Amino acid sequence: MKKPVILITGASQGIGEALALVFSRELPGVRLALVARHTQKLQAVARKCTRAGATAEIFPCDVTKEEAVATLATAVGQRWGTVDVLINNAGAFTMAPFSETTVADFDRMIATNLRSAFLVTRAFFPAMIKLKRGDIFFMSSIAGLGAYPNSAGYCAAKFGVTGLAKVLRAETKTTGVRVCCVHPGATWSPSWSTSGVKPARIMPAADVARAFLDIYRLTRNTVVEEIVLRPQLGDL
Repeated sequence: MKKPVILITGASQGIGEALALVFSRELPGVRLALVARHTQKLQAVARKCTRAGATAEIFPCDVTKEEAVATLATAVGQRWGTVDVLINNAGAFTMAPFSETTVADFDRMIATNLRSAFLVTRAFFPAMIKLKRGDIFFMSSIAGLGAYPNSAGYCAAKFGVTGLAKVLRAETKTTGVRVCCVHPGATWSPSWSTSGVKPARIMPAADVARAFLDIYRLTRNTVVEEIVLRPQLGDL
């Protein structure tokens, strides 16, 4: 049987890189479509995945842009056909009090975290429905379940991601396509390196990535609709 095609957005670092590596190691021969804006970082991740046993190709793309996502879908389709697993991981986080949040900053949070997930899912979802099989993951956050100060744009976007996943799940129950929304708490990424927060207070990205793999491995009779992951010592 052909190995699954897994598309990961935001695959150049952090949880995206961890996702690519865990699927590479656990599913030898898996075909990875690695998507992000930064070509050099994607190339570095692809090399690691190849050494781990995957067939990895990079698809540089700004997933907030409709035309760019359409081009991405064409390129991936020509290379591998239908995507079996879609992981909407692209995202960004900017802190600011509500009164200091500019319209541009708010729009950027919505575009990067929510619009991107809508555009990418819309591009690859129809082929899954046609084949009556597939897995779609949405990367929300605990900020998509509860409000946090100084994060109006981010919380609004992640609440939107949570709602988008719920709607798609409601529409796909009889289609063979599984939809899962993941809500991680503080997870290690390069942005934490200068924060001063002790590593014990932050989840390893590999642990979050492992949860995606375990969910994917369940039988097709079972869907995990939502999962919440938090640091053992509690939220920051």
